Amino acid sequence: MAVLLNIDTALDTASVCLSSNGEQLGYLANDRQKDHAAWLHTAIRELLKKRSIDTGQLNAIAVSIGPGSYTGLRIGLSAAKGLCYALGIPLITVGTLEVIASAAKENETDLICPLIDARRMEVFAAVYNKSLLEIVEPMALIVTKNSFSNLLLTNRILFCGNGHKKLQSVLCHENAIFRDSPATASDLAQLAIKYWKDKRFANLAYIEPLYVKEFYSPRH
Repeated sequence: MAVLLNIDTALDTASVCLSSNGEQLGYLANDRQKDHAAWLHTAIRELLKKRSIDTGQLNAIAVSIGPGSYTGLRIGLSAAKGLCYALGIPLITVGTLEVIASAAKENETDLICPLIDARRMEVFAAVYNKSLLEIVEPMALIVTKNSFSNLLLTNRILFCGNGHKKLQSVLCHENAIFRDSPATASDLAQLAIKYWKDKRFANLAYIEPLYVKEFYSPRH
């Protein structure tokens, strides 16, 4: 039995999930993005206490690695790394786009394209098949009416995630399907147990958030 703590602070809503072999034992969420840093450690303590599980019983910690909010990604990864160092357990990192695709994989389409809202008409995107094999790697994309045109010629594609409305506003194609399909730490848990079984662990010393594009902070 693998007991995992799953952390997702990549987007507007942060969530934590305690799971055993991929099955949810407990779940907490916070939709106030500015409060993620203060909320996270308290939520973890509360979740473990509710299930009468000590941190020493955790086998690994999984975290959504990005892309997403720069601040949110740092909050989640810092907490996960700190706990892993202290407890001497492995860290599992899963791409946020893969988590969103996993949450939507039961939909009847050929491909899944999760989209994360970025600035203006830009999104973070990737494309997966129904087995979650990566067809197009994570990228930053300015959406236009011609986005994904080659793939849409021969595939029905589900565009999902909090950036799907940006694409929907400019793209009209009979093979394009648009749904929100939000993902949480519970969906992360479903992927994390597979990573655990395959021993796909991150290097604690060198792992960084998957920003996809460099963080830019204008000077004042």
